[in-house]
Amino acid sequence: MAVFTMPSLGADMEAGTLSEWLVAPGDEVRRGDSIAVVETQKGAIEIECFEEGRVQELLAVPGAELPVGAPLALILAPGESEHPTTQAQEGGESRLPTAAARQTATSAPPPKPDSPTRREAFLRVSPAARMRAKEQGIDLSTIEGSGPDGAIVLADIGKRARPEPSTRSEKHSTQLDEMRKVIAAAMTRSKQTIPHFYLSQTIDVQPAIDWLEARNRDATPGERLLLGALVVRAAALAAVKVPSLNGHFVDGAFRPSAEVNAGIVIALRGGGLVAPALNDAVGLSLDETMTGMRDLVSRARAGRLKSSEMAGGTITISSLGETGAETMTGVIFPPQVALVGVGAPQLRPWIVAGKIVPRMLINVTISADHRVSDGRQAAKYIAEFETRIERPETL
Repeated sequence: MAVFTMPSLGADMEAGTLSEWLVAPGDEVRRGDSIAVVETQKGAIEIECFEEGRVQELLAVPGAELPVGAPLALILAPGESEHPTTQAQEGGESRLPTAAARQTATSAPPPKPDSPTRREAFLRVSPAARMRAKEQGIDLSTIEGSGPDGAIVLADIGKRARPEPSTRSEKHSTQLDEMRKVIAAAMTRSKQTIPHFYLSQTIDVQPAIDWLEARNRDATPGERLLLGALVVRAAALAAVKVPSLNGHFVDGAFRPSAEVNAGIVIALRGGGLVAPALNDAVGLSLDETMTGMRDLVSRARAGRLKSSEMAGGTITISSLGETGAETMTGVIFPPQVALVGVGAPQLRPWIVAGKIVPRMLINVTISADHRVSDGRQAAKYIAEFETRIERPETL
């Protein structure tokens, strides 16, 4: 039997509020399945299961605010009995939560009056209906479903009136204020505890832009590539060559990562930032990278990111897009050890083959942790990045 607990979704997270269950007792689950939604100060995050088996019991009530590590559910392994021994075979320690821990998970604190009820946690709801209800602040437990087996569908949500704009505006303002507090706390801690150093270089991206124009000429809007996909791909490949910039600094030691999980900084509508990870970015093609980025942006703005995406980044890329300021110097997301800041392309005079010609240029700035790397490694990273983005056909 495994105990599913409240995960840490970043160095700044101490607790989360269980918003809803996506499973019920008796449901079969597999590794990677989303089984619950947790509200943090950065929004709603889908929590994934890292065990395979069957849900035996849900220990927490929707609406309860729980610390990281608090037990949420019990999951039986395939073939395991309904009445397992409470003593684990490894070390003789109990793998079930203690009575005190279970009491904390199920009753402290009780759900707020406007929080989802226990009934809502087990409702059948279509994804579109669930998203619309969240957008409009509608309690799903108050809706009678008209779909198969009583499932709530989008049409059922449409029958309900939208809340007053002032109420929604006030709620959004409060959520944004809380997010700003979290970002401020995390970035303050980063600057206070991580000895940052910075290295910048101007890079000619005219070959990449010319290649993109030719590549996109006959493509449909959904098939087009953006410069950001080339930036992320080049950044991920460069991280393989300079592993001292890819990983985590934990418990006083650097732990390099075998994979490159590229954190993508996303600006949310109305304000605030998140940086979910594009996992195994090296193993993706350019088209897959573009698709993955679009998916992350869409789900981030809909509040449907996954826990593995929020906590798994090994290096972060923050790009200002194709318009805006030409230089950005970022703050490292702990426990990561590097951030790649990319300014918007600018048309500038540049020397090519001994002649001054107009070219599109970007400024790339590496923010790095001096406990792990130095200027030599950062310079090597920028050189690797430049080599790859100047040859987009090889990405």
